[in-house]
Amino acid sequence: MLKRLLFDSKNLNVTVKRLCNQLVENHNHFENSVIIGLQPRGIFFAQRIINEIEKQISKKIQRGYLDTTFYRDDYRNNKKELDAKETKIPFSLDKKNVIIVDDVLFTGRSVRSAMEGIINFGRPNKIELLVLIDRKFSREIPIEATYIGKSVNTVESQNILVNLKEQGHKNDKIWIVKN
Repeated sequence: MLKRLLFDSKNLNVTVKRLCNQLVENHNHFENSVIIGLQPRGIFFAQRIINEIEKQISKKIQRGYLDTTFYRDDYRNNKKELDAKETKIPFSLDKKNVIIVDDVLFTGRSVRSAMEGIINFGRPNKIELLVLIDRKFSREIPIEATYIGKSVNTVESQNILVNLKEQGHKNDKIWIVKN
C-alpha cells in the first residue's frame, strides 16, 4: 500500500481557519444558518468547523448530524446489511441556510442523499456544501462543493484516509492511499 500525506495537523489547522473565515464572511453571525455534519465521518470535521467558528463569533451555532443510509439511491438494491447511524436535527430547517459538512466529496451520491434527507426537516432557503477533500474527476452526479479544503486528482484505485483527533487518532493526518 502506497501512502502520500495530504495534510498534517499544522496544514489542517490553517485550512480549517480559512474555511471558517469564508463561512463567517458569507453567513455573518449565523442567525439564520445551521451546520449539518454527515454521518459517519463528516460529523468529526463538522465539529471542528463549529468549534472554530464559535471561537470567532462568540456564539453557539445550531448544529445537527444526518445519516443518509435510508435516502441512498441503492438502498433497496443493497444486499449487505446496512449500518445506519443516528440522525439528530432538533429544529426545523424551514427558511434556514444549511451548510452540509463532509470529509470527502467523491461520487456525489452521499450529498444527493443528504439533500433529500434535509428536505424532510423543512424547506431551506439555501443548501451549501463544505468538504475537506474534493476528489475531482470522480463525480457520478453533478454535485459541486461551495467550500473546499483541498482538491485532489484521484483514480478509482486510490482512497482518501482521514485521521482526525476527534476520531481517536493521536495526530491529524489525511492521506491519499493506493491499494
